[in-house]
Amino acid sequence: MEIGQIIRARRKALGLTQKDVGDYFDISSVSVSEWERALGKPEQDKLPGLARLLKTTVNHLLTGVEDVNATERKLDYNAVAVENRGKLPLISWVQAGEWSDIVDNFHPGDAEDWIACPFKHSEQSFVLQVVGHSMYNPGGEKSYAPGEYIAVDPKKEAINKSMVVVRIDHEEKATFKQLLIDSEGTMMLQALNPSHVPRIMTIPEGSRIVGVVIGKWVPE
Repeated sequence: MEIGQIIRARRKALGLTQKDVGDYFDISSVSVSEWERALGKPEQDKLPGLARLLKTTVNHLLTGVEDVNATERKLDYNAVAVENRGKLPLISWVQAGEWSDIVDNFHPGDAEDWIACPFKHSEQSFVLQVVGHSMYNPGGEKSYAPGEYIAVDPKKEAINKSMVVVRIDHEEKATFKQLLIDSEGTMMLQALNPSHVPRIMTIPEGSRIVGVVIGKWVPE
């Protein structure tokens, strides 16, 4: 199978849309469609992330041959747990949307990476890498640029003006916005980027706050 066919097959098997894959890399769904139709190929530096997102290996993407030992290596949890003691898992935005359901069964090998967090946090905390520009506002009091890391703590209480990671009802992956609570208790989400449309939205019924952002830093 060609790489485009593999991407399409793995994406569909995981229930992901082309938009989900595009958002993961901050590219358009059209670009993903072109990968799948052999009109283009993902850049070399995207292959490790693409393999993680599609829960396969770079070798499988490039050759079409599945690594039969990959699952066995992933199950060597004890060695990975010792190596990553004191660090937080870097997870995908799709995993973040499911975090309350998967955290109790989350294994070290399920993370994209393990990163030392400089902030005090609970044991259920995790790290995300910012994508998109909705929270980028360099002229504001706070700003989060694409590529920066944010630490998210599910145990921290979300209050008015907290930066939160939220799973919107019926959406698979989580989103990152500022929480606004009006005098009547209505909760809304605000993008820090003044040019983002829509900038403010009411949180739909059935949505849930995954956790509160406790800090950010720029990866080396």
